[in-house]
Order: sequence, then structure tokens, then C-alpha cells
Amino acid sequence: MPTLPDRPNTALVVIDVQNDVVANAFRRDDVVASIAALVQRSRDAGTPVIWVQHADDDLVADTDGWQYVPELRRADDEPVVHKHYGDSFEATNLEDELAQRGVGKLVVTGAQTDACIRSTLHGALVRGYDAILVSDAHTTDDRNVDDVSIPAEQIIAHTNMYWRWQQAPGRSGGIVDAADVDFTS
Repeated sequence: MPTLPDRPNTALVVIDVQNDVVANAFRRDDVVASIAALVQRSRDAGTPVIWVQHADDDLVADTDGWQYVPELRRADDEPVVHKHYGDSFEATNLEDELAQRGVGKLVVTGAQTDACIRSTLHGALVRGYDAILVSDAHTTDDRNVDDVSIPAEQIIAHTNMYWRWQQAPGRSGGIVDAADVDFTS
């Protein structure tokens, strides 16, 4: 249970599945298809879907690369949260959107695993939310920094491994496969 009073509801959060963000992502098509199926299941269950969209100097707002991938369509009544930092809560209206919907539990999907996904998961947990990562509905690119090369598959596996046991007083993290997400509870 989250530590937020009067927040019994769950929301599906779809982070940064934008053209340029996932252009070279590991298993891009499979992950996008999993997210699309989760969005539909969430809508069918009456669970809010919250869309998060990143912009910065390299991902310029209102360009083709900044747009969400064409396979995913936001419904008119689903909010989009615009962000400029990795953590989707930082300097955004995400907490207001969640509070309006009585949400205390987040089901997190999207990109990039090692950046905005991790930042948002940790940001949610420290703010009092339960934060569940959908193990097969997040992705990233291979990373090559300072002569260190890490394949995307390993980044995703490591994140799934360590988030499985995350917890804090009165709240929890955890992972679930897309097929096992239950929006009715």
C-alpha cells in the first residue's frame, strides 16, 4: 500500500516512447506492442493512463523526433505530462494529475530504462507511491560511455533484477510481466 492517504487507485504511466528516444531501442517493436496492449487493457478497466513526454536541447519539442511513436495514441481525456528531467515528477504536474485521480500505485512502462525509467521509479517511491515496473515493457539502447560498453539487454535485465526487491516504509516497488498486469485490483 502506498503511504499516500486516500489514494487507492492505480495508473499506467507511459514514459517517453517518442520517435527519437526509441529509434534504436532494444526490442523496440515488441516493447511498443506490449505497451499498446497495456494501454488498451488499462482503458478497458477504467484505469487512468498518464503519458509522459520529454524535451531538451537534443529532443526538441514539436519536432517529429519528439512525437510519440505512431503505434501509440493518447486518448483526448488522458493527460500528457511534459518534462525536462529524467524523473517524471521533477518540475512537472505529474503529482497533481495523480492526485486528481486518487492514484497511489504506478505501473511504469517506457524508455529509456537506465535514465528516465529508473529516475521516475525512484522518484515515485521516495514520494510515497508504490511503483511497479513492467518487466517486458521498458527499453533502452546499447550504451558506450568512457570506453565502457553495456548492451541494452543487460541494462534491462539488471533493472528488472534490482527493482524486484525495492521497498521503503509503507510502500514497495516490484516487477510484473505485461501479461500479468491486473488493472482490476
